[in-house]
Amino acid sequence: MKITIIAGARPNFMKIAPIIEAIATASEQGAEINYRLVHTGQHYDKKMSQDFFEQLGIPEPHANLEAGGGTQAEQTANIMVRFEQELLANPADLVLVVGDVTSTMACSIVAKKLNTKVAHVEAGIRSGDMTMPEEINRIVTDSITDYFFTTSEVANNNLRNSGINEDRIFFVGNTMIDTLLKQMPNFKQPEIWKRASLEQGQYFVLTLHRPANVDQDQQLKVLLQEIVNLSQGLPIVFPVHPRTATMLSKIGVEAPNLHLIEPLSYLEFNYLVQKAKAVVTDSGGITEETTVMGIPCLTLRESTERPETCTIGTNELLGTDPNALQPAMEKLFSGNWKKGQIPELWDGKTSQRLIKHLLNLIEPELVA
Repeated sequence: MKITIIAGARPNFMKIAPIIEAIATASEQGAEINYRLVHTGQHYDKKMSQDFFEQLGIPEPHANLEAGGGTQAEQTANIMVRFEQELLANPADLVLVVGDVTSTMACSIVAKKLNTKVAHVEAGIRSGDMTMPEEINRIVTDSITDYFFTTSEVANNNLRNSGINEDRIFFVGNTMIDTLLKQMPNFKQPEIWKRASLEQGQYFVLTLHRPANVDQDQQLKVLLQEIVNLSQGLPIVFPVHPRTATMLSKIGVEAPNLHLIEPLSYLEFNYLVQKAKAVVTDSGGITEETTVMGIPCLTLRESTERPETCTIGTNELLGTDPNALQPAMEKLFSGNWKKGQIPELWDGKTSQRLIKHLLNLIEPELVA
């Protein structure tokens, strides 16, 4: 079985690393399976890409499409044109895509038009927010996918409700948590730890990049001021996403306890998360990691595609109104934040289950 694995952007890398490892293990045990890793180049900044490959032990990609940036349409078109050439030159039995970035959707479309089967890892998640490019990517990808590998029963139900047959849905767990659990012993203290005199449980980690929070200068300014005002003077470490840096330079919010830093590597960032008092974010993936690490998470979004982090885990969805921060911070400082539990099958063995299913699915078809 020949599998082409797609990696496009930072959120993908944590998800493909354990899948590649599981393929290598299966091959060593006699399974006829190999892979070709294609990096689309959607994220081309070293901190956003190359560091992850090095730290997570991901082999060098067999191909880098170097699709680069541009608008949503330009990036999608570049990836599709270049991946079509790649797949024609190197045919596969299956194209495996992960997550919900532009590369996920673009490569799925190319594969299906070349009559190649598609497996979607992290299928079925939905936020219900059609203003998010990621939501469109999810819906389009799942509308043409052959095999759906899911992280939760919520995702399973989303797929069932859209008419997907049960025999194409495989509840395997969360590959990103495979990586998290494996890498925990390797977390690395970042330079900001000593520079800001951080202490365990006595600082916040902040990440913001969603358009609803960072594209309007007044919204971003009020959010930051409110977070600073409610932090009781504890340090706030804010690794600044490139998207956010441009707007921050315009609004000029400063505070003695607000530390704006460059994006961190995976091992450094999660070192901070694991030891933080809480995380304030508008990310999706970070809410999964905080849930597994038992760290309170305050999410500044109106909806989430990962509701299990709220119903089971340590996450609370606050919305984008800065006024929602005060009661949440009061609950946090009073010691009344929920403890949370780890969702089913988020156990570090997801990738093994996933590859076992793929072998059972594809091998009989190849023989036939």
